[in-house]
Amino acid sequence: MLGRFPACPFHPLAVLVVLCGIYSLSAQTLTPPEPTPSERTSQVVSYAEGRLSVWQKRLNLQEWGVTVVVSRAGELKPKTVGNIHWDRDKKTAVIRVLDPADYTLPFDQILQDIEFTIVHELIHLEIAPVFTDLQRSDANRMEEEHAVNHMADALLKLDRTQAAKQSSGTIVATSSQ
Repeated sequence: MLGRFPACPFHPLAVLVVLCGIYSLSAQTLTPPEPTPSERTSQVVSYAEGRLSVWQKRLNLQEWGVTVVVSRAGELKPKTVGNIHWDRDKKTAVIRVLDPADYTLPFDQILQDIEFTIVHELIHLEIAPVFTDLQRSDANRMEEEHAVNHMADALLKLDRTQAAKQSSGTIVATSSQ
């Protein structure tokens, strides 16, 4: 008689413990580490530059030399996530977007907000010739911000709806006009 233990030299509980340990180790090595703040900022810079290029073409602002700068909250006005400064004569502009380190949103939502900021600021650039500096007041700035927010939101919703349709295989017709 072999005694109380099965003929197998390994106890089933020991095998289970070893297998769980191997699985745990492999799961840990497959999970990528969280990006560092500087890596997230680099990702945001690349993403923002790509989206800037797309939206400049869509809004027909290619003649403008526009750059994006990632800025910490202290470099922006309070309660803002971006701004734009332009020189009409030189056709240059700088868009500042909030650094991901100053957000409390998940990273995918940060990227969406940064794209919104880029579109919002480009719309300001597009409508800038409508207002002269003498016509600007706090009252009409609030109205302008409200209108620009609505336009940016509408453009992004349209863009994301079309992208979702294209990724699902639905054909999206575009006008050549």
